[in-house]
Amino acid sequence: MLTQKLVDAINDQIQYEYYSAFIYKAMQAYFESEDLPGMANWMDIQFQEEMSHAEKMFQFVCETGGRVMMQSMETPHNDYSSPLHVFEEALRHEQIVTSRINDLMDLAQQEKNHAAQIFLQWFVTEQVEEEANASHIIAKLKRVQEDGRGLMMIDQELAKRVFIPIPTEA
Repeated sequence: MLTQKLVDAINDQIQYEYYSAFIYKAMQAYFESEDLPGMANWMDIQFQEEMSHAEKMFQFVCETGGRVMMQSMETPHNDYSSPLHVFEEALRHEQIVTSRINDLMDLAQQEKNHAAQIFLQWFVTEQVEEEANASHIIAKLKRVQEDGRGLMMIDQELAKRVFIPIPTEA
């Protein structure tokens, strides 16, 4: 059902989703070391979401007759200068993911693979939310700047985030 070119491209994105998860896990570790448990929680939820995105793609490839091929990945960045720096990096990363998802959609359209297009539409929409979430937090962090009370309020707000599993069926 999928051409090898599309299988290879989705395999590459599966690996990138796992890499994304580890980026967020590294960001969680930073926040844990900075005693910001709410921000650490937010990053842990991001980690879980990225893992579920990889699994959703994994299942799609399998269900459409392709073979998932696991690949190695680079070590994520582990050092940050501030909470604002972390979220700016998260936004930059999500912008890369958006570009990659858009490239996958372009390929599915070129190949006239309707099932892949419908499947990928969920990820296109998800990326709008991902970028917006990071942007909103960045705006809040810029507003409070060095105000410790404001930072703690944002941390408490981010502690309320919970993971909502996504369906992994294609």
